[in-house]
Amino acid sequence: MEFKNKVVIVTGGAQGIGKTIAEEFQKQGALICSIDKQPGVYFTGDLAQQDTLEKFAQKVITEYGHVDYLINNALPLMKGIDNCSYEEFNYALKVGVTAPFYLAKLFQPYFSEGAAIVNISSSRDRMSQPQTESYTAAKGGISALTHALAVSLAGRVRVNSISPGWIDTDFIEYTRADAVQQPVHRVGNPMDIANMVLFLCSEKAGFITGENICIDGGMTKQMIYHGDCDWTLDMSSDMTSKKID
Repeated sequence: MEFKNKVVIVTGGAQGIGKTIAEEFQKQGALICSIDKQPGVYFTGDLAQQDTLEKFAQKVITEYGHVDYLINNALPLMKGIDNCSYEEFNYALKVGVTAPFYLAKLFQPYFSEGAAIVNISSSRDRMSQPQTESYTAAKGGISALTHALAVSLAGRVRVNSISPGWIDTDFIEYTRADAVQQPVHRVGNPMDIANMVLFLCSEKAGFITGENICIDGGMTKQMIYHGDCDWTLDMSSDMTSKKID
């Protein structure tokens, strides 16, 4: 088993993508140190709090002495410009950007040879829906943080990020339009992300660093206009068109 006795940090590891990543590493013999606000993991705490991060890092180093892989997966708050407060916006950035940076800083002296960091971003780092500013800003931030860390930690730690598209964390298999709209004709599931995380941490990815890999079934590559693929723009009463001279 390639990851036997490797120490793996997974933030947001209690459910969804994070839980699947932890489980896949564990199947390969890894030692999992998950942190989440929800109980039932290695360490329970709020990633937005500096003292939580420091206590978590101290516990890991005291028990294991080193870190092989850091997976920054925790989900930041998603709220938009109409209802997101100053405090909520900053909370999203603390969970989504500050915590990954600070954990990398805390573990920097303890990363083992061949160590890797994988940051879970989102396809929203390059495209948006309305009222998602806090989440989108955090995901854009972690994508940029990825290449910055890759350069700063060059020769010691490889750093990459993954931008998932629509991932159903309950492994529901969608049909009809929900599936067919995707160029691969299905919605993603956590294994699509976990498989890439394990690859990026493996020796097979030894020549890859500073990269962002978008796993979204091709959705961000699909250009679509009114009338394409039986899709039409709903010009309802609350929308108006304006002639430009």
